[in-house]
Amino acid sequence: MPANPKYLTQSKWQRFLKITAAILGGYFVSVSFHLALASWLDRTNVVITMAFSGFILWVVLMILAFLAKSAWKIWGIYILLTLLFLGIMYLGQTYNPITQ
Repeated sequence: MPANPKYLTQSKWQRFLKITAAILGGYFVSVSFHLALASWLDRTNVVITMAFSGFILWVVLMILAFLAKSAWKIWGIYILLTLLFLGIMYLGQTYNPITQ
């Protein structure tokens, strides 16, 4: 049973932005989230856990990108989340440096 055309994105530009937000934006958010966790918690455990939870989070973020009405809004949210997690990672590396 084909999808109803009125629910599909008509603009090719919006479709391109949703696809790139799903693949690239979801990946950036997923990786930056786990890197932020690794800067505060035990790195070995986070890296092992990331093999599974990173993929699951990426798939969830892909689905959310296609459920959004506006591709620009989802890109903005993904960029803000990535910057937030990178800031947390920076603070974690500043206040919790690796001692070898």
